[in-house]
Amino acid sequence: MYRLLLLASLSLVCSAALAADHKPNVLFIAVDDLKPLLGCYGDRTIKSPNFDRLAARGVVFNRAYCNQAVCAPSRNALMTGRRPTSLGIYDLGTNFRKAAPQTITLTQHFMANGYRAEGIGKIFHIGHGNDDDPASWSVPLFREKTVSYALPENRKTMTREEALFANKTVTKEMAHGAPVEAADVPDDGYPDGRIATEAVRRLHAAKPDEPFFMAVGFLKPHMPFCAPKKYWDLYDRAAFSLPERRTPPDGAPAFAPTNWSEVRQYSDIPETGPLDDETARMLIHGYHAAVSYVDAQLGRVLDALDASGLAEKTIIVLWGDHGWHLGDHGMWSKHTNYEEAARIPVIVAGPGILKGKSAALIETVDIYPTLAELADLPAPSAAVEGRSFVPALHDLTQGAKDYILHTFPRGERIGRALRTTQYRLVEWKVPGAPAERAEIELYDYENDPLETKNLANDRPEVVVKLRGILSSQFPEAKPQIASEKEKADRAALFARRDKDQDGQLTREEFLTDQPAPDPKRFDKFDTDKNGTLSRDEFIYSGAIPSTAP
Repeated sequence: MYRLLLLASLSLVCSAALAADHKPNVLFIAVDDLKPLLGCYGDRTIKSPNFDRLAARGVVFNRAYCNQAVCAPSRNALMTGRRPTSLGIYDLGTNFRKAAPQTITLTQHFMANGYRAEGIGKIFHIGHGNDDDPASWSVPLFREKTVSYALPENRKTMTREEALFANKTVTKEMAHGAPVEAADVPDDGYPDGRIATEAVRRLHAAKPDEPFFMAVGFLKPHMPFCAPKKYWDLYDRAAFSLPERRTPPDGAPAFAPTNWSEVRQYSDIPETGPLDDETARMLIHGYHAAVSYVDAQLGRVLDALDASGLAEKTIIVLWGDHGWHLGDHGMWSKHTNYEEAARIPVIVAGPGILKGKSAALIETVDIYPTLAELADLPAPSAAVEGRSFVPALHDLTQGAKDYILHTFPRGERIGRALRTTQYRLVEWKVPGAPAERAEIELYDYENDPLETKNLANDRPEVVVKLRGILSSQFPEAKPQIASEKEKADRAALFARRDKDQDGQLTREEFLTDQPAPDPKRFDKFDTDKNGTLSRDEFIYSGAIPSTAP
């Protein structure tokens, strides 16, 4: 009997080892603010040999898009497989679990299927009140600061940007940080060098019999553009050309462009108005230097993977969380629905994956189900909105989708953007408002790739067709869920207005002491139409967020 039990135990151990041996590892590389400004995407100025080296190993997606051009919502879309319009989170400070506490993230799905999940650097957005998601990792996240200077003169006091990332109160005394820095320091003198060093260490320590999902999140080229001097020296600043189009699209809504407030937080950047040519070239130079710095760190990680002997059984995905305006349309940073902000690099390499370029339309939420299929894991839950693009990895002529959806908010308006291979339609409206109140943008990228004119009035038949797809294939956008502070403030206001303390507001109680009472607002808040407002209806302005996963 003992011998039989021993044989059975050995059989189970061998089966588990065999199963682990057949599971591919995943090396996921996220790069903050990286647009497709790379040699493998056709740029002739950038020095990106390691991005290009990875591209030569797999499939480069030329039509990949983020789901929102700002860090936290874009990363939420990656890790949950759900769009910002479904979560109701468009800001930096709201953690995704406040909207969907039972979500099984991408790495949790792999952990549930026998993987060790490790996070190094920036994967979720941390800062502005937001934090990491410990449930998504087998071991604690390895962290580095997004805003970090090397020169003593730039480290005298905490800057406004550092305070925001550190979730500290911004005071009047805090300095505006330098927008660029070129210190003569080794690569580890800045955070991305240390992130690469930690990734290299862990790749060397990886166990062949324990499949891993290693997520490495590089911080640059996010501002400030800080990189060792040798990467700045790769470029001649005077040789950089300035954008051809430096005004917003003709006929675009006044609120659609960004005022690039993120960039204006830094020193030597005007609070209003355009940049002069010298400053513009400085920022363009800084972006290029920061990309080349990250490129070198990517090379170190790829070298370590190759040296580990695990490359042949490792899927590699490189993803930029959103694009970046480098002065086009007179705009800087991200925060729009336009092409330079929404288009991203995505490169996938690994066992069984072809080499070449794909014209398939994909979006960030598609990465979750794609990786699950490549690793032969069970399909993720129905809450995941993406669609696997594995067919495009095995046949470069295969498309993935006819259209993708991304979004950006402006105040109460949500701009839902439907992107096809030819067009982008943006429907701007307050969630729940009648369709006829929407303002529309339409751009034709076959005939006007620089987005010079909003064609919505010129092509009504295209607008009707694309809005039909938008309304039939995608649910109405949820409004931004309230932050904890907003909820607390509105809860206190509810208590003050609830004069009889019955837990309900009558129309009269709701309108009391309002400087400009609007009875129609009561009807909007009263979602169950029972003639009174509950505490939740008042706090969430009638749009009570779902807590379903």
